[in-house]
Amino acid sequence: MPEYLSTAPVKGTRDFLPAEMSVRMQVFGHLYDVLERYGYLRYDGPVLEQAEVYERKSGQEIADQQLYTLTTRGGERLALRPEMTPSVARMIAGHAKSLSFPVRWYSHPNCHRYERPQRGRVREHWQINADIFGSESANCEIEMFELIHDLMGAVGASPDMFAVRVNDRNLLSSALTDVVGISPDHLPQVFALVDRWEKTSAEEHAASAAEIGLSDKQYEKLAETLSAGPALLDELPAEVKAESNLVKVLSSSAASLVRYEPLIVRGLAYYTSTVFEVFDTSPQNRRALFGGGRYSNLASMFTKEQISGIGFGMGDVTLMDFLDTHGLTPQPRSEVDVTVIPVTEDLADPARDVATALRKAGLRTSTPLELRKLGKELTRADKAGAVAVVIVGEEDWAAGRVTVRSLATREQQQVALADVPAAVQAMVSPA
Repeated sequence: MPEYLSTAPVKGTRDFLPAEMSVRMQVFGHLYDVLERYGYLRYDGPVLEQAEVYERKSGQEIADQQLYTLTTRGGERLALRPEMTPSVARMIAGHAKSLSFPVRWYSHPNCHRYERPQRGRVREHWQINADIFGSESANCEIEMFELIHDLMGAVGASPDMFAVRVNDRNLLSSALTDVVGISPDHLPQVFALVDRWEKTSAEEHAASAAEIGLSDKQYEKLAETLSAGPALLDELPAEVKAESNLVKVLSSSAASLVRYEPLIVRGLAYYTSTVFEVFDTSPQNRRALFGGGRYSNLASMFTKEQISGIGFGMGDVTLMDFLDTHGLTPQPRSEVDVTVIPVTEDLADPARDVATALRKAGLRTSTPLELRKLGKELTRADKAGAVAVVIVGEEDWAAGRVTVRSLATREQQQVALADVPAAVQAMVSPA
């Protein structure tokens, strides 16, 4: 017996059959439309980058645990991109002289991370990225939050289904040093503790704090500070708040779009101030869906020019889980709108002519590749989701007409060739 290879995809990757791909393309199409209405231009880049790009800027978890790397025959170390932001920073830096800043760009790349596959996490995913480069204005933050709400609304989500939770790393640093009394030397370790705060127990928090070197009093103050919400802002120095774009957002009409929470920190190392995460509010899927933030120094790997950016990445896995949770997943589209069926092989060419006219009219149209009995072709058209069939018969064709049948009502009519597209369109999109 021959040994057949497995038909399963590689662990952590997925196959998308036509029905699922139809759902995905409907969802993504709504998102592309919103992004382009905001003036974002689509770009793309290579799936391979220098491994050093991620090792220097993406943070320890990605660089040490999740990066897929390879070495070329020439000894060059490359990596499959785990995220798009370092790549777009490279592209922006490389073309900075020809760009008119600020710029709005978006992409939808395929990304790879060596994760432990589980709900919400796989090893290969697609992620919509939206970024603004070349502006330090708080209007960038405001636009990001407006954009997120419109993107979520475009896939059917109401504002009560999600929350945009925001923070500023500089505000958090001030809270930790000025309010909690933590040494600046301990900030990176405490940031890491805060980042996993909601994912671990109070006992684990206390143990980690002790390991870092915090006193019991500091740990208690830390827990109190992280749960303080907007009241924490009253305890922070005025000069720190004056430099924060997030504070400006919270003082604007956009404040209603977000919820200030001191424990939002984001794990990626390149974020420098504003950070945010979008959370599902459903008890069945209470988790972060996607997030982002502002990065002022990312392009410094490639240029001495200071190019600030802000953006987010929306992954397909958590987005689809969100839609499933809230009953928002669209139905797959049918294969075709109409099928043109010749009753004999001799009528194959006339049938193709009719199909061509229907396609030019914007109707998704198929013809049989292998002619079978009319009853079987009607059954096949029905299974394909066709709304109508056009039957090309010998006598009808000789008289300059065809039969148009509705698969919903089974009613049919004789239609002149010139009127076929209009007759079918009336069945597909009734008034």
